[in-house]
Amino acid sequence: MDDHKVPPGRIGDRPEENPQEDLPSDTYEWPPEWEAHVPEAPSIFSILYLPILLFVVTVFTTLWAGAYQVNTHPVKGAWDFLIRYPENLFQGWPFAATLLGILVTHEFGHFWLSRIHRVPASLPMFIPGPPQFIGTFGAIIRMRSPIMNRRALFDIGVAGPIAGFVVAVVALIIGLSLSTVVPKLGLYGLQLGEPLLLQFFAWLVFGPIPETYDIVLHPVGFAAWFGLFVTALNLLPVGQLDGGHVAFALFGRRQRTLAYAVLPILVVLGIWGWPGWLLWAGLTVLVGIAHPPVIDPSAELGRGRVWVGWLAIAIFVLSFSPVPFYFG
Repeated sequence: MDDHKVPPGRIGDRPEENPQEDLPSDTYEWPPEWEAHVPEAPSIFSILYLPILLFVVTVFTTLWAGAYQVNTHPVKGAWDFLIRYPENLFQGWPFAATLLGILVTHEFGHFWLSRIHRVPASLPMFIPGPPQFIGTFGAIIRMRSPIMNRRALFDIGVAGPIAGFVVAVVALIIGLSLSTVVPKLGLYGLQLGEPLLLQFFAWLVFGPIPETYDIVLHPVGFAAWFGLFVTALNLLPVGQLDGGHVAFALFGRRQRTLAYAVLPILVVLGIWGWPGWLLWAGLTVLVGIAHPPVIDPSAELGRGRVWVGWLAIAIFVLSFSPVPFYFG
């Protein structure tokens, strides 16, 4: 999943303004007890060649996943499919192009806003995944210097989810127009949860769908669904997820309270809904629930950014599915 790390500031970087404003005194101290050194300049391999290599591999694995999804030949698994029908690999391009289009747009939203705020950032590092499902674990961007103030933190954090969401919405409309409605006929298997946005556009495209019928998503529609799922995950207001950046920029120390309120909800959803939420809750505790401070937390966001923050919250509500996967 997308999780761009923000390195902390260095000792001695205290601004003229009071950096302790709006920070919990029981959590943060100034200067923080971080290592006071400038990292060595990264090599050309890590700056350019590694991101390109990882992206090329991810293109292959997502093509493989997309082709395996639409395969109609009797095979014993994804590897058997690749070995026996390598010429069918290109059949996965609608899924791969849509999914990577959403993820690339998301990551470059972060990247370009980092450039605008003069925060050195790496190119997106895509993580290839097994082809049995979608072929990737998403991507990360590494920040190579501290984010100076709340405005920069907000802009960089919110740009990715909004940019990716726009592409996902377009893909969802196209994907639903290519999808079909079929009788359930007593068939059971893995089902996808329906976020509010999917329900709305399905109603626009197909009208009311009887309970005895179901939508078979086209690969473009499935990639769009997964784009919404990833957007919702990243907007959870915890740690250094995009939602954690946005929540800290908006609410300051209250982000920690919000994160602690979200954690038990994930546990409940994991027990009575999708067990994957339990894993996600554990990862948030392991990585960290509270967002680290920025160097200058006193910078005001302004009314425009606050409205964009509310837009991000609306995107989360529209994209979130309490039970994203279930058998039925």
